[in-house]
Amino acid sequence: MGELLVNTEVKNAQSIQLSENKGSKTGIIFDIKRFAVHDGPGIRTTVFFKGCPLSCQWCHNPEGQGIAAEIIFWENRCIRCYTCAQICPNGAISYSGGYLFTDREKCALCGDCSEVCPSSARVIIRRKVTVAEVMEEVEKDIIFYDESCGGVTFSGGEPLMQPDFLNSLLLYCKEKKIHTAVDTCGYAERDTLLKISKNVDLFLYDLKLMDNNRHKRFTGASNELILNNLKELALHHNQIIVRVPIIPDINDDDENIFKIGEFLVSLKGVMQIDLLPYNKLSIDKHNRLKRAYSLSKIQPPSAEGISEIKEKLTRFGLRVQIRR
Repeated sequence: MGELLVNTEVKNAQSIQLSENKGSKTGIIFDIKRFAVHDGPGIRTTVFFKGCPLSCQWCHNPEGQGIAAEIIFWENRCIRCYTCAQICPNGAISYSGGYLFTDREKCALCGDCSEVCPSSARVIIRRKVTVAEVMEEVEKDIIFYDESCGGVTFSGGEPLMQPDFLNSLLLYCKEKKIHTAVDTCGYAERDTLLKISKNVDLFLYDLKLMDNNRHKRFTGASNELILNNLKELALHHNQIIVRVPIIPDINDDDENIFKIGEFLVSLKGVMQIDLLPYNKLSIDKHNRLKRAYSLSKIQPPSAEGISEIKEKLTRFGLRVQIRR
C-alpha cells in the first residue's frame, strides 16, 4: 500500500512537471481576438500566429506574413503629442506640418515609441508568448464556448510554421475540453500536418487557385504541396471546411471554380465549402504598414456573382456557404 502511494505521488509530480514544461513553450503571435464569430462555429477566441510561407496579394492579415517584428501606425489615433519622436533613440521619427514620418531604415523596432504612445497609435506587431499565457486568455471565455458550441481557433499567418507551440496549445485545449479549429493554408510538411491533426477538432483549410502557375504568381508559392496535403488530410480527418476567397479577375473564373469543385467532391473528409468574398479592408492595413498594395483597383464581387459561384459548386453535390 505504501509503495502504491509513493508511485502515485511520483506520477502526479511527473504529470505536474510535464504540464509546467508544456505551458512554458513559447511561440510568436501578433494578436488574440476574443468573441470572434467568423473563424469557426459559435463564439471563439482566435489566436493569430506570426509568419506565413505564402504572400497572397489580397492577404487580410499582412502583418502576419513575416515572422519579424513590424511597426504599424494608426494615424487616426495619433494625438500629435510627438513623444515618440522625442524618445526614439535612432532619430527614426520626425514630424512636419502636423504629420509624423518614420524612416524605416533607421527604425530598430525597439518598441520605445509604442510604449510611450498615450493613444496606442504606434504598435509593435509581434509578441513572444508562452502556452500558459495564451491559455490564460483563452480560458476567460469558456462559458461562452460552452453556451454557443464555440471554442478557440488558431490562425495567422500560418500556425503550422510553429508546430510544437501549436501542438502544445491543442493538447491543453483537449485537456480542458475546449473545441479547437486550425486555420491553415496547407503549406507544411505532411508529417507535421498529420501529427497535429490528431488533436484538432476542425480544420479551416484555405484553397485559392488550382492552376499552379497562377498560384505561384498570386501567392508566391506552388500549390502542389497544398493539394497533396489536403488529399492526405481528408483520408485521416472528417471535419474539414475548405475556405475559398473569391477574388474577382484572379480566381472567380469558370475554369478555376469547376476544378475546385471537381477536386473537392473526391475528398470524403471535406464537410463544407465556405466562400469568402473579397473586400478592401486589407488596403488600410497595407497603408499602415507602409506596404504597396497591388490589387487596389479590384472591386468586391457582386452578390449575384457570389451566388452563381455557390450554385456551380453546389451542382457537384457539395455543401456551400457564403461567409461575409
